Amino acid sequence: MGSAITTIVFQPPQPSYSRDPNLIWLSTSEHEVIPAFFIDRDAKFTLLFSHGNAEDLGMIIQYFREVSHILDVNVFAYDYTGYGMSSGKPSEQALYADIEAAFKYLRDIVGTPWSEIVVYGRSIGSGPSIHLATRTAVRAIVLQSPLLSIYRVAFSSSFTLPGDMFPNVDRIGQVKCPVYIVHGTQDEIIPSSHAEDLVRNCREGIAYPPYLVENGGHNNLELIARQPFYDNFTKFLQWLEKSEISEELHQHSVSAEL
Repeated sequence: MGSAITTIVFQPPQPSYSRDPNLIWLSTSEHEVIPAFFIDRDAKFTLLFSHGNAEDLGMIIQYFREVSHILDVNVFAYDYTGYGMSSGKPSEQALYADIEAAFKYLRDIVGTPWSEIVVYGRSIGSGPSIHLATRTAVRAIVLQSPLLSIYRVAFSSSFTLPGDMFPNVDRIGQVKCPVYIVHGTQDEIIPSSHAEDLVRNCREGIAYPPYLVENGGHNNLELIARQPFYDNFTKFLQWLEKSEISEELHQHSVSAEL
């Protein structure tokens, strides 16, 4: 049952890129090797991006070259185990190990302090993003078209069933950094109610006002909203830069598990 569900959940496309020598190669705690890229603009914040299900690094690198200029951010993006040129087969645990390896490289090798890392997860990428934010301190987390959990998408269940994957709704309350959520009101894969429930389950004072894109689907928010999508993202980053880091988040940085 478990392997069958894993096969259904993870849908890696045919690799859209080759073994580019400019890629960064990371070793994970699950003994897999995954590629990553880093767009360094010497900006204040670095987005640590976890992509959606049916895409890989080759599909997003040009987009993030543009985004890095629009938002004035650095971007560190990685591929999941079993996606693109990565080794192994994807699984929930593998994705957690993937983002941990990416974070450690960004923190320990690049030298980016946690207080300048904004974790950004899209769709299934909300799972590893929330996982990371519960285990270590990061400056903020941005969730685009996030899910409450896999079974809640598949079966519209109202509680966590045995064997469920990426139980974000059960973990979001452990996140101590600011949370900004973006979702489309006409999302055909993950209903916008998932975003609304995640906001409600955040700790008090943690959730930044969410942005619900009117008539937005699952994969077209930037196209439907156009400039307001980036304007709202920019406003969040500007607010973040002016806001003081909470004492609770400082304490989390001291007790971090990574």
